Amino acid sequence: MIRLRERLRAALERRITRLWYGGPREAGNAALIALLSPLSALVGRIARRRRARLRRLPAGQVPAIVVVGNLVAGGTGKTPATLALARTLSQRGWRVGLLAGGYRARHGDARMVGPQADASEHGDEAVLLARESALPVAAGRRRDLALDVLLRAQPGLDVVLSDDGLQHRWLPRSVEIAVFDTRGAGNGRLLPAGPLREPLAHAATMDALLLNGSAPAPLPAPRAFRFRVEPVAVRRLADGRRVDPAEFVRLAGTQRVAALAGMAQPRRFFDTLGSLGIRAEEHPLPDHAAIDPALLASIDAPLLVMTAKDAVKCERFADRRAWVLEIEARLEDAFVDWLEERLRGQPTA
Repeated sequence: MIRLRERLRAALERRITRLWYGGPREAGNAALIALLSPLSALVGRIARRRRARLRRLPAGQVPAIVVVGNLVAGGTGKTPATLALARTLSQRGWRVGLLAGGYRARHGDARMVGPQADASEHGDEAVLLARESALPVAAGRRRDLALDVLLRAQPGLDVVLSDDGLQHRWLPRSVEIAVFDTRGAGNGRLLPAGPLREPLAHAATMDALLLNGSAPAPLPAPRAFRFRVEPVAVRRLADGRRVDPAEFVRLAGTQRVAALAGMAQPRRFFDTLGSLGIRAEEHPLPDHAAIDPALLASIDAPLLVMTAKDAVKCERFADRRAWVLEIEARLEDAFVDWLEERLRGQPTA
């Protein structure tokens, strides 16, 4: 059985999702929004003061600091997009490093994170970035201190990509990119009455918007580019065997398949599996949920498929039932071309 604390947390996240994206006619939403609105007003005041104090770096400064983040809370596809951007810039000759916040990590101090690091110690996203990118990664609750650690360890970097951090007031930045998916800005309200971490109007001040799939731009912006996230393979954790999704369906045959997703939008993962022909029993977990051997043992199915973010938390103890769905973001060439011009300090249209 999934631990009671995680079940309660997952239930709370589902209720919050209905509040933020269910519409005003959803039962109880109007009353709850009215109750939470004073807190949202406070969040707005803090966010406006914080944004006024952010330090922008001059064009052409090396290393450039590029923040790829969310105005809405969680689950827009920013981590796959950041990984794809890191790989693409590296392939084009840039020396790239990465920053992560290390959310729910046991260590909050600024430190380098390697590909073999323990996700429970350093945070699932930090370890995922290190493993998937093969690039230097630093993490810490204070991203500015993590940046210092990264630059001391890798003094020759041209560009540092921060996975999230738009609202981190201590982190200087050269370029800000806000990622949105098809949920847009939800009910348009600030936390906790809505999903926005800062006023939506701030999106118009970003250098660019990055829109996941068919997502519309939530407001007019100077530049908007698109990306899409695609499944590319299914990999067994125990031995690294990697097959394409169609082959996994054939391997599964008539066996029962369970699906585990500890992410802000588990439905997106389950729907992706369904689109590939993988019919699975669904086991949603809260975002960044802890995973231990007891939890995996409690799932009674011959095959178990999980997200990459969950896989980094259990590769050391996962049995042969456990597989991970590997995904990749596909960026528009125009987006990378535009960003390269900015990194070189060139004016962009």
